[in-house]
Amino acid sequence: MKYKTQMEAARNGIVTKELAQVANDEGMAESELLTLVASGRVAIPVNIRHSSLHPYGIGSGLRTKINVNLGVSGDCINYHSEMEKVRLAEKFGAEAIMDLSNYGKTREFRQKLIETSTAMIGTVPIYDAIGYLERDLEDITAQDFLKVVLSHAEEGVDFMTIHAGLNRRAIEIFMREKRQMNIVSRGGSLLFAWMKMTGNENPFYEHYDELLDILREYDVTISLGDALRPGSIADSTDASQIAELIEIGNLTKRAWRRDVQVLVEGPGHMAMDEIAANMKLEKRLCHDAPFYVLGPLVTDIAPGYDHITSAIGGAIAAANGADFLCYVTPAEHLRLPNLNDVKEGIIASKIAAHAADIAKGVKGAREPDYWISEARRKLDWEETFRLSLDEEKAKAYYESVPPEDQHSCSMCGKMCAVRTMNRILDELDVELNYARKK
Repeated sequence: MKYKTQMEAARNGIVTKELAQVANDEGMAESELLTLVASGRVAIPVNIRHSSLHPYGIGSGLRTKINVNLGVSGDCINYHSEMEKVRLAEKFGAEAIMDLSNYGKTREFRQKLIETSTAMIGTVPIYDAIGYLERDLEDITAQDFLKVVLSHAEEGVDFMTIHAGLNRRAIEIFMREKRQMNIVSRGGSLLFAWMKMTGNENPFYEHYDELLDILREYDVTISLGDALRPGSIADSTDASQIAELIEIGNLTKRAWRRDVQVLVEGPGHMAMDEIAANMKLEKRLCHDAPFYVLGPLVTDIAPGYDHITSAIGGAIAAANGADFLCYVTPAEHLRLPNLNDVKEGIIASKIAAHAADIAKGVKGAREPDYWISEARRKLDWEETFRLSLDEEKAKAYYESVPPEDQHSCSMCGKMCAVRTMNRILDELDVELNYARKK
């Protein structure tokens, strides 16, 4: 039979080539993965027009995946620089790239990205709407917004962030309850402004079935955006956040009824002691749909270091059920990230994802740690570098202060515990005297 989406195929017992690839990569039986995709607990975002894509699965029992945000802005119009970030993201193993471009030749940049990248490509269509349509926000109609979604789907975008849960009910609660940082989601703030200026319901909520028809046609996964995510720890787990999450839970079921795959987006800024409960709450309210989190950032006091505050929260979140981490760079809240910022954000997010996979008992997660520890025990530096997450940095650090004894590092020298134990267990003497330096 013909099928439109990965979910529809799975529900009919069909193992697509993408599902087979994911099962092989994850070391999971195809039959087990088929059940997870059919139920919505795993999504395989794969637009039928993204021919260069290496498919990835996101969800229960799979490795935690990471996403890298990039894109051109009005203050930084450098397409070459953004493509360098794409190559960097691929080098360090990011499974997804979200193009958040909101200025200039967005379509050309997006098309090149889709043509050349093996990563899943995501977008937030409302970012592109003003530039794409060349109209003021107030003059854009509901159908105009859907036209932008259709354009992105036709171009090959694999998943789209759509803030469909920000409806009038959620806004009523937001207005009544108040919060410190209001709405910090760019897409959410634009929709809120549009709704206030026009007096209309959220177009993505009001025309949700029409939206799903577009996504189903191209097998685009809907990433249900959290417009009311907390932008400070003072706002976390408040009525606004939970009200929107309840709406998203209903929208998740409606999408699944149309065989459209779903990701659910989550917080934002959140104290560590709230994270585990939030992960369980999302899974309960959104029926075990894959959870995609930005951070969460566990404190608000570290501009310039938010890749660290995010990695702390991301590790806790993923260990407690989150499936997909959106990286955060040191430039978060401050400026568009440069190439080095992007690298720092990717590495921090990869560490968080891997640490969580170990905690969750994901199949094979501990193997890289075992083999690098074997190399360290043998004082095999080249193998240690090769197995490192960032081989170049590890090697550069080691070589920056060369040790007198090549079998140790300049931290401990001949007093290296590993060296001492290796020699003693090999029944060799432990020589600690350094040669006199002339």
